[in-house]
This record gives sequence, C-alpha cells and structure tokens, in this order.
Amino acid sequence: MSTAQLYTKLYEYPIDLQGNELPFLRNPDILVGENDLTALSYLHEPAVLHNLKVRFLESNHIYTYCGIVLVAINPYEQLPIYEQDVIYAYSGQNMGDMDPHIFAVAEEAYKQMARDEKNQSIIVSGESGAGKTVSAKYAMRFFATVGGSASDTNIEAKVLASSPIMEAIGNAKTTRNDNSSRFGKYIQIGFDKRYHIIGANMRTYLLEKSRVVFQAEDERNYHIFYQLCASASLPEFKDLGLTCAEDFFYTSQGGDTSIDGVDDADDFEKTRHAFTLLGVKESHQTTIFRIIAAILHLGNLEIQAERDGDACSVSSEDEHLNNFCGLLGVEHSQMQHWLCHRKLVTTSETYVKSMSVQQVVNARNALAKHIYARLFNWIVQHINKALHTTVKQHSFIGVLDIYGFETFEVNSFEQFCINYANEKLQQQFNSHVFKLEQEEYMKEGIPWTLIDFYDNQPCIDLIEAKLGILDLLDEECKVPKGTDQNWAQKLYDRHASSQHFQKPRMSNTSFIVLHFADKVEYQSEGFLEKNRDTVYEEQINILKASKYQMVADLFQDEKDAAPTTSMAKGTSKICVRSARPVIKAANKEHKKTVGHQFRNSLHLLMETLNATTPHYVRCIKPNDEKLPFKFDPKRAVQQLRACGVLETIRISAAGFPSRWSYHDFFNRYRVLMKKRDLSKNDKKQICQTLLEDLIKDPDKFQFGRTKIFFRAGQVAYLEKLRADKFRAATIMIQKTVRGWLQRVKYKRLRQAAMVIQRYTRGHLARRLAEHLRRTRAAIIFQKQYRMLRILRAFQRVRNATITIQAFARGMFVRRIYRKILAEHKATILQKYARGWLARTRFHRVRGATIVLQCYYRRMKARQELKALRIEARSAQHLKKLNIGMENKVVQLQRKIDEQNKEYKLLNEQLSILTSAHSSEVEKLKKELVQYQQSHRGDGNQLVSLQEEMEHLRLELEKAHGERKVVEDSYVKEKDLLRKRISDLEEENALLKQEKEELNSRILCQSEDEFARNTVEENIQMKKELEEERSRYQNLVKEYSRLEQRYDNLRDEMTVIKQAPGHRRNPSNQSSLESDSNYPSISTSEIGDTEDVIQQVEEVGMEKAAMDMTLFLKLQKRVRELEQERKKLQTQLEKKEQESKKSQVIETKTEVTSEHEDFAYNSLKRQELESENKKLKNDLNELRKAIADRATQNNSSNDIQDSYNLLLNQLKSANEELEVRKEEVLILRTQIMKAAQQKETGKNMVIERESITTNASWPNSDKHIDQEDAIEAYQGMCETNRLLEAQLQDQRREHEEEVEALKNQVDAMKEELEKQQQAFLQTLQLSPEAQVEFGLQQEITRLTNENLDLKELLEKLEKNEKKLKKQLKIYMKKVQDFEASQVTVPAERRQHERNMQVVVQRKEKDFQGMLEYYKEDEPLLIRNLVTDLKPQAVSATVPCLPAYILYMCIRHADYINDDQKVHSLLTSTINGIKKVLKKHNDDFQMTSFWLANTCRLLHCLKQYSGDAGFMTQNTPKQNEHCLKNFDLTEYRQVLSHLSIQIYQQLIKIAEGILQPMIVSAVLENESIQGLSGVKPMGYRNRSSSMADGDSSYSLDAIIRQLNTFHSIMCDQGLDPEIVQQVFKQLFYMINAVALNNLLLRKDVCSWSTGMQLRFNISQLEEWLRGKNLQQSGAAQTLEPLIQAAQLLQLKKKTSEDAEAICSLCTSLTTQQIVKILNLYTPVNEFEERVTVAFIRDIQMHLQERNDPPQLLLDFKHMFPVLFPFNPSSITMDSIHLPASLNLEFLHKV
Repeated sequence: MSTAQLYTKLYEYPIDLQGNELPFLRNPDILVGENDLTALSYLHEPAVLHNLKVRFLESNHIYTYCGIVLVAINPYEQLPIYEQDVIYAYSGQNMGDMDPHIFAVAEEAYKQMARDEKNQSIIVSGESGAGKTVSAKYAMRFFATVGGSASDTNIEAKVLASSPIMEAIGNAKTTRNDNSSRFGKYIQIGFDKRYHIIGANMRTYLLEKSRVVFQAEDERNYHIFYQLCASASLPEFKDLGLTCAEDFFYTSQGGDTSIDGVDDADDFEKTRHAFTLLGVKESHQTTIFRIIAAILHLGNLEIQAERDGDACSVSSEDEHLNNFCGLLGVEHSQMQHWLCHRKLVTTSETYVKSMSVQQVVNARNALAKHIYARLFNWIVQHINKALHTTVKQHSFIGVLDIYGFETFEVNSFEQFCINYANEKLQQQFNSHVFKLEQEEYMKEGIPWTLIDFYDNQPCIDLIEAKLGILDLLDEECKVPKGTDQNWAQKLYDRHASSQHFQKPRMSNTSFIVLHFADKVEYQSEGFLEKNRDTVYEEQINILKASKYQMVADLFQDEKDAAPTTSMAKGTSKICVRSARPVIKAANKEHKKTVGHQFRNSLHLLMETLNATTPHYVRCIKPNDEKLPFKFDPKRAVQQLRACGVLETIRISAAGFPSRWSYHDFFNRYRVLMKKRDLSKNDKKQICQTLLEDLIKDPDKFQFGRTKIFFRAGQVAYLEKLRADKFRAATIMIQKTVRGWLQRVKYKRLRQAAMVIQRYTRGHLARRLAEHLRRTRAAIIFQKQYRMLRILRAFQRVRNATITIQAFARGMFVRRIYRKILAEHKATILQKYARGWLARTRFHRVRGATIVLQCYYRRMKARQELKALRIEARSAQHLKKLNIGMENKVVQLQRKIDEQNKEYKLLNEQLSILTSAHSSEVEKLKKELVQYQQSHRGDGNQLVSLQEEMEHLRLELEKAHGERKVVEDSYVKEKDLLRKRISDLEEENALLKQEKEELNSRILCQSEDEFARNTVEENIQMKKELEEERSRYQNLVKEYSRLEQRYDNLRDEMTVIKQAPGHRRNPSNQSSLESDSNYPSISTSEIGDTEDVIQQVEEVGMEKAAMDMTLFLKLQKRVRELEQERKKLQTQLEKKEQESKKSQVIETKTEVTSEHEDFAYNSLKRQELESENKKLKNDLNELRKAIADRATQNNSSNDIQDSYNLLLNQLKSANEELEVRKEEVLILRTQIMKAAQQKETGKNMVIERESITTNASWPNSDKHIDQEDAIEAYQGMCETNRLLEAQLQDQRREHEEEVEALKNQVDAMKEELEKQQQAFLQTLQLSPEAQVEFGLQQEITRLTNENLDLKELLEKLEKNEKKLKKQLKIYMKKVQDFEASQVTVPAERRQHERNMQVVVQRKEKDFQGMLEYYKEDEPLLIRNLVTDLKPQAVSATVPCLPAYILYMCIRHADYINDDQKVHSLLTSTINGIKKVLKKHNDDFQMTSFWLANTCRLLHCLKQYSGDAGFMTQNTPKQNEHCLKNFDLTEYRQVLSHLSIQIYQQLIKIAEGILQPMIVSAVLENESIQGLSGVKPMGYRNRSSSMADGDSSYSLDAIIRQLNTFHSIMCDQGLDPEIVQQVFKQLFYMINAVALNNLLLRKDVCSWSTGMQLRFNISQLEEWLRGKNLQQSGAAQTLEPLIQAAQLLQLKKKTSEDAEAICSLCTSLTTQQIVKILNLYTPVNEFEERVTVAFIRDIQMHLQERNDPPQLLLDFKHMFPVLFPFNPSSITMDSIHLPASLNLEFLHKV
C-alpha cells in the first residue's frame, strides 16, 4: 500500500459508551511531525507512532527526540547526513537548536563533560539490525573529530580503527541484519584536561560462541572466516590450506556464504590495515589467521563410528586433522587420541573412556568455541593495549553498544542473558528519567506529586536474587547428573507464586518471564550446557603445549598467567612456563559459569553507568524485510515498548508534559489577550491573567519561575482557541473584503453604464454631423469639377495655338541663321588660304639667308681653329700657364704665412726646397749659357740631347697608349658592371613584384576574415613601432647629449676632489674621454642602431621568448659582427694610408691649383688637431695646478676662488673646443669636396697631357728652354703616377662592389628559392593554413631581424651599467664636494650665481633613502615591527612602516650591501610572524600587518626596475628604483607571508561573526510579529542550554562588518583585498546560515523565509553602501536567497514544481528536498508539502549532476589574489614621526 493510500484510507472505531472508552484525541496539525515527542499535546501510543511515521516516511527523518532519548529508525539506506561538514555544524550547538541527530547527543555529552567535569555515557540499544553498531560508530567518529588528540599519537584514528576489527571477529549476518553485532561492548574514550582524546578502553559482554559451530538458515558465521577464505589465494596464506567458504562445515550451514554489496576480500584488507594501525605485529597477525583457519579445519574432521556407535575414531591420514595440528603446532597423535577419548578420574584410579560420535562432535564443537572465545579475548586485550596511554585521564565518555530486548519463537540461554541485561538497563533508565523530572519540577518551584511508574525490581530479583533463576542454574550445573528438566522443575517449585514467573500450560521444560517489555517463553533445553561451557582438560593441555608461543599463551589460566606477566616485566620478552603441567582433577570446570561471569560484568557495568551522566539512543527496526523507508507500525510499537520510549512518555504525561517559557507563550498566544492586558510591561503577569481567564481548572497548569507547565491536552485546547480567534478574524476580514469588492464592482458597473451612454449619444451626434458635412462636401466637389472641366478645355485650345506659333517662328529664324553661317565659313576659308601663301614665301627667303650665314661662319671658324692650334703648340703658351701657377703658389704661400706663423718647420722645409730648386735652375741656366757658347764647337752633345729627348718622347707616347688601353678597359668594364647592375636591379624588381603578387594572391585566396585582420593589425603595429622608434631615438639622442655634458663636468670635479698622488690617471682618462668627444659617422650610426635596439626591447621584450637557441644565435651573430668590424677597420686604415699617400703626392705636386688647395686643407687640419692637443695639455696642467693649490691651501676662500677660476676656464675651453670642432668639420667637408673635384678634373689634365705629348712642337725648337722641358716632363710623370693610383683605387672599389653585388645576387637567389618552396607548400595547404603559414614565415623573418638588434642591445646594456655605476660613484663624490661647499659662510661667497647652484643641488640630494648602522637593526625591527601599535601611526600616511622599511632596503641596495638587505628582510619577516603569533586573535593588528606586508610587496615590485611594474610611475618615482639587487625571491616570500596573514585575518573575522550568524540571520525578528512560535519539547529545556541570552540582531552583524571595513580602509589595505575579505565573510555567513536552516525544522517556514529575505536585503544594501558590489560577495549569498524564496513559494501544483526547479539553481537536489521535507506551517492556515509534490520535484531534478553532500563547507576559503597596486607617494615626501623613536635613521 503506498503512502498516499495509507493516509487517504478511513478507519472506523466503535465507541463503547457504557465503558467510557473513547478514542484517543488527535494532536493539532501544527504539532504533527514535531522533533520531540514530548512536545505533543496528547501523549499516547497512537500519537507517538503517528508522529514517528510522518517524520520517517514523509520527511525522511530517521532521528526523533523523546525527552532525553534519541529514537533512531534504521533507514536501510545510506544517507548523506554524516559527513565532516555535519559534524562541524553540530559542534558547539545546543541540543534543542538543531534537528535530532546522533551528533547532537554526542555534542551534548562532550559539552556536559567539559562544563560539569563529570564522566558521560551514551547507551545505544535496540534489536539486531536496528543500527546500534552504526550509531555507536558515528558517535565515536564525532568524538574523534571534535576531540582530536593534541599530540602526534593519532589515538583517534586508532579508536576508529578498532571498529573494523571488532566487526570482523564479532559481527555476523543474521536474518534481521547483515552486520549484526553478536556481543556487547562498552568503549571508554579518555580525555585530558583540555578534552583531547588520549586513549580508550573496551569491555565486551556475552559473545555468541554457538555461532562458531552452528548457523541458522540464511545466516553466516563471523565475518573473519569468510574474509580469510576470500583471501586464501594470497601468497602469504598458501600454507593455511584454505579454499572457498562453501567447502567448510562451519561456514556453509546457513546456505549462501556471500552478502549482497559486500566484498569480503576488500574488508579483509581493511581488517589487516586496522591490525597494523593498532600495532599488532605481523607474526601475531599470521598466528591469528592460522588459529582461525585451524578452527575451520577442525569443523571438517571426519569422525568414523566403531563398535555399534559406542566408540569412534579419526583417521590419522585426515587432511584437515593434519592441517589443524600443523597450524596450531600440536602433536598429531595426541590430538587424534583425545578428540575421541576422555579421562575419568576417581579417588583411586584414572580411566580413559571412548566417546560416542555425538559426544565427539559436541567435544569438537566445544573446543572450537573455546578456541575462538580465547582468541576473541586476546584480540580485545591487544586493542586495549594499543589504545592505552600513560597520560593521566581527566574524564571519559563511554559508548555502550549492547543488544536490545529480544523475543523469538525459540528463546534460549543467550536471549535470557540479553533480556536480563535490558531489565537492568531499563531500571537505570527509569530512575534517571524520574530523577530528571523531579529536578525540573524543583527547579521551577512547582509542587512535586509522586508519579507512579513501572518498577522492574521484582523481575530483576527473580533473576539474580538469592535462589533466583541464575542461582538455581549454577546449583544444577554443580550436580554431577544435573539436567535441564530437573532445573526447570526446581524453578516451578520455587517461583510459581512470583507475579513475574509463569509456567506454560503445554510444556514441562519451558518457563515464562514477564519482562518490562513483554512476556517471553524460554526453552530450558541447553541452558546447563551453555552455562557450564565445558571443554575437556586433555584437549586444552595439548593446546598449552603448542610450539607456537601465542597459541600456548591463549589457554593459560588466569592464575597461571599472573606470574608470567610479572616475570615478563622484569625480563623483557622472556616467558617462563612450567615444564610439567599441574595435576588437576579431571572433568572439573576450570572456570566460573557463564551466568555468574555475566552477572558480575553486568554489575560492574551498572556501577560505571550510575557514576556517569547517561544519554540514551534507542534504535528501532522499521521492518523485518530490510527495505528502505518502509514502516511497520506493529513492529515499531513493539520495539518502542521494549526500549522504554513509551514508558518515558507515560512518565511525562503523568505530570505536566507541555512546558512553555513566558516569552514564547506571550508571542504565540498574544492574539487571545486583551488590549488592556497588552499595555502592561510584566509578561509573566499577562500570561497568568490570560490562563486564569481561559482555563478554569487551576490543576491543568502551573506557573514556574521561567516556564508555564501544562497538563496533557491543554496546549491543544489553547491552539483551538487561537485557531477560533484567527478564524473569527478571518471571517471578519473576508466579510469586509467581500463587501468592499461588491461595492467596487457596483461602482464599476454604474460607471461603465454611464460611459456607454455617453459614448452612444456622442456617436449619434457625430453621425449627424458627418452627414451634414458630406452633403456640403458633395456640393463643393460638383462646383470644382465643373470649373475644372471648362478650364481644361480652354487650356487645350490655348496650348495648340502656342505650339503652332512656336513652330512657325522657329522655321523662319533657322532660315536666316543658315544663310549667315554660310557667309561666315566662306570668309574663314579665304583668311586661311591667304595666310598660307604669305608664310610659304617667308620660309623660302629665311632658309636661303641661313644657308649663306652658315657657310660664312664655318669658313671663319676654320681659320680661327687653325690659328689656335698653332698657338697651342707654341712653348710660349706653356710658359704663360707656368707663370700663372707660380704666381698662384706665391699667393697661397703668403696667405699661409699670414694665417699660421707657428708652422715654422713646414715653412723651413718649403724654403729649403725652394732654394735647392733655384740653385738647380741657376745651374741649368749656367750650363745652358755654356752650351750656347760652345754650340758650334760641341755639335755631338746636342745630337745626344736630341736623341734623349726623342727617347723620352717615345716613352711618353707609350705611357699614353697604355693609359688609353687602361681607360678603355676601365670604361668597358664599368659599362659591363653598370649593365649587370641594371640587370640585377631589374631582376630584383621582378622578384619583388613577383613576391608582392604572391602575397596578394595568398591574401586574395584566404577567406578567413580573422587572418586578414591579423595582417592589417601587424602592418598597423609595424607603423606604430616605427613611429615610436623614431620618437624614442630622438629622446635618446637628447639624453646622450646631456649625459656627455654631465660627464665632462663630472670629470672636472673629479680632478679637484682627488688627492695629489692620484691625479695622473683621472687626467689621462679625462683627456681620452675628451678625445672621444668628437662625433664621427660610425659612432653616430652605432648610436642610432643602439637606440633602435633599445626601442625594440621596450616594445617587444615581454613578448620575446629568450630561450637557449636564441642565445646561441645571438652569440654567433656577435662573433660575425666582430669580424665584420675588424674588416671595416682594416679597410678604413688602408683608406687612410692611401689618402695620406695622395696627400703627400698632392703636396709635392705644384702643377695644378687643385692639388695646392688639397694640401693646404690637410695641413690646416693637422694644424688644428695639434693646436687642440696643446689646448688639452694646457687644460690638464691648469687642473693639476688648481688641484695642488686646493690641497695645499685648506682655506675655504682659496677653494672657492679656484673653483670659480676653474669654471670660467672650463667654459672658455669648452667654447674654444666647440669652435675647433666646427672648423674641423668644415675642413673635412672641404677635403671631401676637393677629392670629388679632383676626380672630375682628372679628364681635363689628361687632355692637356695628350695635347702636350702628341704635339710635334714644330715651332718650339727655337724658343724651348731646357729647364722648362725638364719641369714639364716631371709634371707629366707625377700626373701619370697620380692617375695610376686613382685607377687602382677605382678598380679596387669596383671589384669590391662587384663582389658585394654577387653576394647580394646569391642571397636573393637563395631567398627566391626559399620563397618558391614556401609558395609551393602553401599552395598545397588549405586557405586557413596558408594564412597561418604566411604569418609564421613573417614572424620568423622579423625574429631574425631582431637578433642583430638584440646583440647590440646587450653591448649597450653592459656599457650602460658600467656608466651608471661610474655615474653613481662620481655623483657621490660631487655630492660630498657640494656638501662641503654648503658650510662656507655667505660673506665669503663672491658670486650669487654659485650660491644658487648649491641650493638647487641640495634639493636634489634628498633621494628617499634611510641609512642606519648594522647594530641598530634589532632596534629598528623592535620599534617598527614588534612593539608598534597601529594607533601610533593612525594619523600618518597609511602603511608608513612599509615605506620606511623600503627606504632602508633602498639604501642598502644603493651602497651595494647584500648582507644588509638579506638581514633586514629576514628580520622584518620574522618580526611580522612573531607579532602575528602573539596577536593571533586581534583583527586590527592582523589587518594592519596585512596592509603593510602588501604595501612592502608592492614597493618591491614598483621600484624593482621591471618595465611591467613601472608603467604608472612618475619620473621622480623611477629615480627611487633598486639598482643592484633583484629581490624576486623575497617578493615570493612576502607573497606567501601575505597569504598566511590573510588566512589568519579571515579566521579571526569568522570567529567573531560565526556565533552571531544563526541568531541574527535566522532567529532574530527583524519584522516584528511576523513569525509564530511553536510548542517546544524537552530538549529546549535541556541542561545544555545556556543560562544567559546570547541572541544577536542583524544590526550587530552590520556593526561588526562596519568595524571590519573601517579598520581595513583606515589602515590602507588594498581595495581588492578588502573585497576578497568580505566575499569570504559573506560566503561564511551564507554557509553557516544555510547549514543551520537545513538542520532545523523550526526555522523552515514561510515567516522565516520572509525574515530571511529581509535580512539578506539589509546585507546587500550594506554592500552597495560600501561600494562592494564588484567583490562577488552578493553572489555568495545566492543559495541562501534561493532557500528563502523556496520557503515563500507555493508548493502545490506541477507548475509550482517547475518554477522551484528553474529558480533554485544554486541549491542542490538534496538541499531542495531537505528544505521541503523540513517545511513546517506555523499556523494551521498553511498547508503541508505533500509527498507527491516532493517526488515531482525529485523527478524534475533527476538530470542534475549535483554533488552528494548536503551541507556547504563553511571552512572553504577562496584563493586570494594580491593584484599589483602602485603607490603615488614618492619616498622623499614621507615624514618620520617622532613617536616611532627612529632617531637613529638618517636621511640620505
């Protein structure tokens, strides 16, 4: 039958009017499904059963309170309510605040132990399969989690590890439970003074040994047997001889040997792991498994009958016997013998008697049970040893997991003992409940009346009193021939008159005991045997003689084991045993009876429980089929009676079960009060007045000190009155509203009728007006139409007339026009014909005149040419030219003498050459005179001279011929080269064009829009890069110029500052540096290249991936560039040498004026360079003199004078140097121009020489002078040499050009081949791949181009670092010198300008650095970190300590002291950690150091020098960057420290907020009167409730959040971090509130949803007010918002279900279903959520893949991010307050 059918079916009960037996009254609907059964107004069995049924089936709640008892119903299904989050949710909560749970009971016990310092006990009882073991396990898990050990002993893990071991050896499958505990256990968990677990101890009771040898149908033996068989295939278990469990008799009697959903092999691994965790040795584990395997082999022995069944035997070749003896290490023959025989001892003799088969089987089974029981006790002892601790135990909590009341069809000795134990526990339970009731009444001051409750002491006396059932059983066991029948007869005789004992009618071997829960019939058969637990002594002795020590120790008697243990203490591991066993009487029990032992252990248990505060958990089995969430009312009520729950309810119902506080009663029933009563301030008096008016019987209620006590049914009566009052008010409201609605409806109808009438009348009037208007319009239309028709006829006639007139007039005009046009054309023809005739005549006359003039002029020109040729051949013309050159040389020499008088050496050389030349000329003249005189007499000499002249002329002609050949070859070669160059250029152009076509084709073929955009962006970026590059180069040039000027001034100051013994090196250095001041073409080009490199680095260094391959390429490129530089240097030297040679040649050549100008320019340049060197030497000497005077004269006046003198001379020297530089540049340009003019004028010289050499000189024989001829010849030779040198230079240049062009052509060919291959590859690819491939090629090319730039960049960086270091040193020296200048008195300063310079430099000196001595570092850390209070720096710059620390770090970096930097940072970090550890609960201090740590981290990033962190820096801030050290590792350490501080800050804030959340968000009434109060049960008056009022309002949380926000903002914490803090805190608010909502039924109502939504809106408003919307904090509240909306939504139809599923996206399926199950109407006008609606919700949410956990992890922490936040404060603007006591810090 389904749940819906169950509630819709009607039941009819007959009413017995005569016997006054009326049916039980039903509780109000508002009380159905209560957490506590004692909160019900009518307390009886049907009400209790119905409440449990509703909670279990509808809401799936398995836990319910019943006073002090927790009723736990086994769901037979795994529920997600035991996770770690649930443990934390219940930890620290009062017991009545949350939904019933085993964790709530455990927390109550833990809290009472800590508060009252009294030991506690949790008693878990119930039938087999009710879930006792699981409940006890969860309780221990709670204690292990909440009270984890403070040390590293991991004792809580050991406590939990004992569970799988005890389940393996003590649990088995029964018909009622797959994991039934077949023994009772009491575990004591010990705690120290801080209430951490330090150890545990376990006591076991009444192990079911019979299960070892017998199992009923569908049952199993203990789990360990099946686990071992499942793992028999493991290598370490091969020698055990085990197979599957079906092969052994002891494991196969129940049928199926497996359990659904259970893996025995996996459980065995868990068992072995638990053994290891508890410290059981591997050897002991092996022995344990050998003993268990031996028991299995013992059960498989084949016993053969002999001699008619009186005797039997076991074969010596029995495999199982051999395995049994081998595994236990006993003698085979003895065991074979004594298994089938027994020894009888009399006073005189000893007999050995054979046993029958049945006796042997019984003995074998008894031996197996005894072995297993001994092994069980040994394991329990070792578990206790492992859980034992030497630390003194302060208190403990005991968990009792014991069997509940049992009754079967056949009940034996085990059921008798179990029910006896439950009788004792029930007695203790009754007395405790009665005691608590009495204390509650006395506490409230209510008169105590004796309540009659069931006392089961007579039943206990029947069992354990003198001559009771147990005494008679022990007495019968002592009788040699005692039987079960005799013992039963003695019971009949002794206890027939007892009211708790009965004899069955149909049996003489059974007896009935009337227990508190039910009467049970016990079968006496087997009682004596089980009580004796007999094992034959001979078999035990054989086991004692085992060769395995552990097996032998198992069977030592307690009195024998005592000395053994004492000996073991003294001699470590040596165990002494007797060599000969002690002779004992045969067949005597070697121990006490089982009943006696059980009674003693039970008394000890009761003493322990009575000494502790008990807490009760009653486990209920809902059905016998083990089906999930199926409820059998008959079985449930039977167990409720058996476990005492109904007795608790009866005791409560006998007094005043319903109890209300005055405050809750006033809020709930204020609607029944009168207005005049509500005006009173005393709520207690108001409640008393109300109750006296409503309830006339004063015995129905009592007024206590803090609560009102009601009899059963009175709360239901009050609820009825309240409902009637609400119903009457509802009727009144409905009546008024309905009347108002009808009046509104009437007014609406009347208004509608009036509107209809108005519109109808208006419609009729409008229709009449429309008719009149249309009539008038028709008349107008007719009038207009007639007029229009007449008008159109008139216009047609008029237009026709006009058209005829127009055509006629046009015809006449055209005739006249054609006539005039013909006359005009005739006139034009006449004009052109006459003009042509006139021009023809003029051209003919002019041509004849020109011909005559040409002939005449040609004749005159030929005559003049002939004369000029004759004149040119004459020697007189050459003399005129020579005379003109000599005059020009003299003029130039005079000009040189006037300008440069200091070049005496050169003038002397020229004068010597002139004198030598004149002497030779005179000599030649004399010889010529002599020759003329002796001309006639010496004719032979003249002939020889003429021959020599002819020979010279031939040589000259030959030279001219060779020169022409060279010139022709040069011209041809030059033409070929030009042609080849042009061809190459054309080919290059074609290649470029082809490349562009290919690129355009690729772009055209590409259809991917993204690729095109990428190409365009690349082009745009290249343009921007070039523009930025040009801008940056200009800036760099300006910077280099200013830096050069600064270097010059710095060098001057260095000379003054240094000592006399150290002057030479700086002076030399300065001279060298001044020499390098002259700019050259190569240096400027390199500078431009370096600028480009630097720009490229700034733009693209972040994107470039400098891996090892790039580094190797750069090194290779550097080597290639170095080789090219050397080649260029050698070529430059060659050029200079050749130019020097050409200069020497030009100085010696005096033929042409161009050579003289060139020589003059070179001499001028040399003169200027030498003069420049002299000026430098003078300047160095002047510096030395000033330095000597500065060192000799210590007076400040002399220093100032020398300084001023130096400045003046330095200025003048600089001005002179600038002038000299300009002159040098001018000369160089002139030299270059002269060289060009020389090349262009070369052809003219050649023509002149050709004229001279080719002339026949017919007229010069007479007038030629020998001196002139020799001079002309020498000039020709010099000219030839010069031409040859120039030709060689040009040839060399052309060869180099050709070689370069060849290399370029080869490179172009290679590039063309690569492009062709790439083009072929791209054609084979897809369009997208083509574009991507093209981009890759372009990126590769750009990367290769950037390699060269990076090489030069590295050199530039190295030079820059060197220069910066030198600059720092020189700046330091200059600053020291300027500081010394400041001390000079003002009256001694001669110039005001110098004083202004000093003032400006003093302002530059403050660089935002703080200096301290190494020994002051501890004082700095103490004043700035350890002892600093946030209030001390509250009025200063936020994060002042961080700025001060950075300024100290910067000074250590400035002086390049790495030890100081390391020590300061390490001390700072350690100091911050020490402060945080000391103030680990101070939010203000933690926030203060979080802000300062983050600021210090930001400073180290902002001033690290990394371009990525300097984008927002000002130029002034860039000056404060670190120069020498890279503190990246310390930045990482500070980042980790910031994370730790952030986590501590969150922990402190959560600790402050967490106690407020539930009270402020869920419980506080922000909207007054909205929520109603429900009746509460016993748990809300539990001892765990705090005495004081710890409620908080939402305003308290908002005030605390304001405090947090103001503290963090005042201390300068980054806004991003503040946002993350509040995001974390709001997540914690959401998680704690939602978790509490999911675990509390009383807050899951519509009114709570309204309150909750209002409270959340207040928090959201606070976020908006603080501008924290972007922090994500509001999003973390989304689950709580959706939970509030879920409580307010309708929950009836499928449309409501769809709306809920679409709305609650942040809630999981389990959370939605849990809230719907918990939803409880506060008023009877609300409807409950039906089970069908919840099933509909589950069907809609099936597709979701939600996580399985129910609760949110409120300890979850979002990862924190510390974004870079640079500061706008400069270091030199920070002021150190005197309150910090940092006088030892000095500003630098």
